[in-house]
Amino acid sequence: MTTSAVVTGLGIAAPNGLGAQDFWASVRNGKTCIGRITRFDPSSYPATLAGEVPGFVAEDLLPSRLLPQTDRMTQMALVAADWALTDAGVDPKDLPEFGMGVVTAGSSGGFEFGQGELQKLWSQGSQYVSAYQSFAWFYAVNSGQISIRNGMKGPSGVVVSDQAGGLDAIAHARRQIRKGTNMVVSGAIDASICPWGWVAQLAGGRLSTRDEPSRAYLPFDAKANGHVPGEGGAILIMESADEARARGARIYGEVSGYGATFDAKPGSGREPGLRKAMELALADAGAEPGDIDLVFADAAAVPELDRIEAEAITALFGPRGVPVTAPKTMTGRLYSGAAPLDVAAALLAIGEGLIPPTANVDLSDEYDIDLVGSQPRTAEVRTVMVIARGHGGFNSVTVVRGAD
Repeated sequence: MTTSAVVTGLGIAAPNGLGAQDFWASVRNGKTCIGRITRFDPSSYPATLAGEVPGFVAEDLLPSRLLPQTDRMTQMALVAADWALTDAGVDPKDLPEFGMGVVTAGSSGGFEFGQGELQKLWSQGSQYVSAYQSFAWFYAVNSGQISIRNGMKGPSGVVVSDQAGGLDAIAHARRQIRKGTNMVVSGAIDASICPWGWVAQLAGGRLSTRDEPSRAYLPFDAKANGHVPGEGGAILIMESADEARARGARIYGEVSGYGATFDAKPGSGREPGLRKAMELALADAGAEPGDIDLVFADAAAVPELDRIEAEAITALFGPRGVPVTAPKTMTGRLYSGAAPLDVAAALLAIGEGLIPPTANVDLSDEYDIDLVGSQPRTAEVRTVMVIARGHGGFNSVTVVRGAD
């Protein structure tokens, strides 16, 4: 019998909330938290909006000894991990150190760390090699900080597959639990709102250049012209169902299915791989399309990518065959942190029986999907599909179910 992997703790640091309760209260009410960048002066850049995490003061939440060796992304990840462990009712000191692992994802967050190292280079050229070595190992350090802080010596790693990475990390955590690891800290926090990171994101050609927050990030809208970046994400505590029940833990839900594909080279004439990833996730979950109560869309806000996603959803579920939501319109796309935050929102939606809204979007007639609009929708939600796509062709899909 295959071991079920369940989620018992949520740690969230997002533009619309610190902690699961604050986040969910904002999401269910459609609170948009996109605004003009404050972490640096964006006036000389064509894109000036982002979803920043307000009120996060690392000095108040972490030991002072950790601050010099970490950046904003790592600090948020460490705090979110603390919150997730507390939410799960887990004290790492009570568990076997080799029975606990950490599997997270990274995408663009290393830019801020790298920028700091480059600034050192400008003043100390002799540090050239060490700076670039440090940047290359950034993501491993980020995961390692969580491991070291909590005495976790079990299977650990970092998945890098751009914005699909958060789901890939959760899937890898599930594999480790099935192999016998007691508990895995998974998910992702990302942060790259700094000048160097901003230039790199602009080079991708997918950022919205509008300056009105409510009209900047509009997936599946006829006026879509790119996304707004954000920072933050979610850290999840994952355990085997048997272990969680044995200790009387509250279970948010089960990670029951996963599928991943990679798109063919542009111009090859081959179909995009997203629908196949969705089918693989359903098969892995032992589910049929009719079992899915809700889909969290990737929501690229790039017309061609929106078309591919809408067509894949319609082909699998039928025209307007399943409710679709994209609450990331309230926060911006959080890179590797976006999909774990969607998984957390999916689990909270299951718990309340409420589908969160998609803020600001006026669904284009081109897409035959049942996009939940600016108001939340009450519904029985038991099984949810979460979609994430990464730049370059990554497609990842996860299916989560409510606890029995």
